[in-house]
Amino acid sequence: MIETSTYTIGLRWGSISVLILFGVLSIVGSGGNGDSDSQESAPITLNVSAGVKQLQFSWNALQEATYYNVLENPDGSSGFTPIASNLLALTYNHEIAVHFTDWLNASYIVDACNGSDCVSSPERYVDNLMLDTIGYIKASNTNMGDYFGARVILSADGSTLAVGAYREDSAAKEINGDHTDNTATDAGAVYVFTRSGNIWQQQAYIKALNSESGDNFGWSVALSADGSTLAVGAVAEDSATDVINGDHTDNMATDAGAVYIFTRSGNTWQQQAYIKATNAGEGDYFGVSIDLSADGNTLVVGAGIEDSAAEGVDGDQDDNSAADAGAVYVFTRSNSIWEQQAYIKASNTGADDRFGWSVALSGDGDTLVAGARAEDSSSEGIDGDQADNSTTDAGAVYVFIRSNSIWEQQAYIKASNTYTYDWFGGSVSLNGTGDTLAVAADVGFELVPVDNGLTQSGAVYMFIRNNDTWQQQAYLKASNSEANDRFGSALALSNDGDILAVGAHEDSAAVGIGGEPMDNSATGAGAAYVFIRSDDTWRQRAYVKASNTEALDFFGLSLTLNGDGNTLAVGAHGEGSAAVGVGGDQLNNTAFLAGAVYLY
Repeated sequence: MIETSTYTIGLRWGSISVLILFGVLSIVGSGGNGDSDSQESAPITLNVSAGVKQLQFSWNALQEATYYNVLENPDGSSGFTPIASNLLALTYNHEIAVHFTDWLNASYIVDACNGSDCVSSPERYVDNLMLDTIGYIKASNTNMGDYFGARVILSADGSTLAVGAYREDSAAKEINGDHTDNTATDAGAVYVFTRSGNIWQQQAYIKALNSESGDNFGWSVALSADGSTLAVGAVAEDSATDVINGDHTDNMATDAGAVYIFTRSGNTWQQQAYIKATNAGEGDYFGVSIDLSADGNTLVVGAGIEDSAAEGVDGDQDDNSAADAGAVYVFTRSNSIWEQQAYIKASNTGADDRFGWSVALSGDGDTLVAGARAEDSSSEGIDGDQADNSTTDAGAVYVFIRSNSIWEQQAYIKASNTYTYDWFGGSVSLNGTGDTLAVAADVGFELVPVDNGLTQSGAVYMFIRNNDTWQQQAYLKASNSEANDRFGSALALSNDGDILAVGAHEDSAAVGIGGEPMDNSATGAGAAYVFIRSDDTWRQRAYVKASNTEALDFFGLSLTLNGDGNTLAVGAHGEGSAAVGVGGDQLNNTAFLAGAVYLY
């Protein structure tokens, strides 16, 4: 028995807390927002506030209580189960996945216990705190037109976030230089943020060692699993060098592209390598897509408009007779030294196929996926006819595997409903083991596989590998699929492949989680959709919007998940607030296209 101002025994049936006061039965908390008159008479009161991705609980002490439990009813019907037990303190901070929380129905109570007896507080609902749990991140030098958030990547452990702003204008070079000197238009920058508890802060401001106007440093970004290795693509960098760590001052190959490797020791970042293609050529866009293995020792780089007519692995790099065919390069690191391991082309190289426009690596680096969004074959499914070029820009995806440093093509993958101008392969994502693959056709005409009625609505196709054989598992559309939404503009899979985030160029004015998806009053605002897989079946779990949704923010055109899928970061490169840093004023729209990132 717990002694308060009266002797009280607490019982709970489902969501109803019951107090027996001197033999009189009274109900003190049975739903709502916990603000009923019973709140004042309850011997223990639960207070809830919000932090980034966090619910912060506090309560009053009861004199005879020896410990406290915090309990959650996640959906209003499952009943209460403990999320923290045997607490001695009067506070508890609960980490949440904002995008997986049932904000309308979830409720919480605290138990004050002594031996076998517990007193329960009234329920607290938390729907009013939803927007406050969404992290809001801006650059340290917010400026109009910087496109901060155009690219985002989280480390697998969720503690490091890298943000690309490829139109940032500072002429600074390397690490933590002067970010106020805007004399190098569209040079580009990358910002690294780290988390301690629920506190995010900027750790580094990263520029290329040869930062120059128009280089678009930050066009692509990738992180190792622990966040200590960062790769950054600069698609419009102009050096003609074709060796690693070569002459970065020779600007004789316009838009050849480059990739930069940075490493972190403690809290300090430094550049480790400056990587170029072995056939660096003008206009190749080397670095248009990149990915790293979990250990950071394998790097894949797409050069989406490279011109060689070679086919397969390690062919002739110097035959530039297939304009904009595209290529992929694999690099490996040993003892901090990088070298090229493979030069990879499609098995059916064709001019303007854009092979390598998207790439993805498995965690071990042994499975590589390359998208060719403008490939023209009319085949459908797996390993069909590659030579039939009758379906312009239908798109294709190629899977390669590595064994003992040797790469070979494993599969040629097409949509199950191949159609002209679908751009299948515009975005790709692999899970950690490389056995689940998501492919977007983000400029497609699909509503259902046989209905081409919604121009550029977009779709996502899920594939799985079993004993080296690939098959399509699912065909996914947005719950509010409409023309021009470009569902699939960005993709991210969790390590186990059971959680998928999809970005779309969508128009709803909703905010936060689970808002009204059919209000199309905010053109180009953007959205993200979270799907989960259970027993091989996919379903949409969450509809995600910004906390300050506005037209032309382009929320969702970049996004990323951490390894377990419980942290989602979404970029909105068109967001216009002039705020700087973390948690600033979201409503000051004086910096058009400055950009922002949101954490869920």
